[in-house]
Amino acid sequence: MAELRTEEEQLEAIKRWWKENGISLLAGAAIAAAGVFGWKAWQDYQAGQAEAASQRYQQLLTLSSQDQLDDAARGRAEELVATLTEEHGDSLYADMALLLSARLSVEGGDQAAAREALEGLVADSEHAYLTGLARLRLARLQVAADEADAALETLDGAIPATLSAQQADIRGDAHFALGRTDQARDAWREALRLAEDGERPLYGVQLKLDNLGVQETTS
Repeated sequence: MAELRTEEEQLEAIKRWWKENGISLLAGAAIAAAGVFGWKAWQDYQAGQAEAASQRYQQLLTLSSQDQLDDAARGRAEELVATLTEEHGDSLYADMALLLSARLSVEGGDQAAAREALEGLVADSEHAYLTGLARLRLARLQVAADEADAALETLDGAIPATLSAQQADIRGDAHFALGRTDQARDAWREALRLAEDGERPLYGVQLKLDNLGVQETTS
């Protein structure tokens, strides 16, 4: 009887404990399950967003690879860029879309739109390499627009070492536009050295140096 009474007491204690704690345990289990399913749903959503961004960027890339864009194709490209930047603004695809948008704007003769896209990328992107590319392209546009001083300021911003040869090349262009032939020569020579060190050919720089030599000889 003592054993039975002990078992009865144990059973009663279990019932009492469950009555006091069972609801909170079930609630905790439900919350945990909801957390698991919620996290899974969030992961699925993120994967879907990444897939959508990838598909839209591929469409944009296909459009931009055409030799010429008619009005309809250009309008579609603008829609894709807007969607990528608005719905996937924190993604790499959005930044790459802005670079493509700037290139298409230059090809379409809209320098202002190109500069706006590049300036936005420089200001907002968290991807260092793409920011560096945007700085280089913006500096080229500034040199072409007779804003060589502004181009030099742009080139003084953060640019990855892998782009240092192009940086030096454009710096030479800016100095040359300002009539600083010695500084232009030094920058172009630096560009060639960096390109050789990095085993990345940089075309056109030697021709600039050759032309600079001819100018100096005939002056």
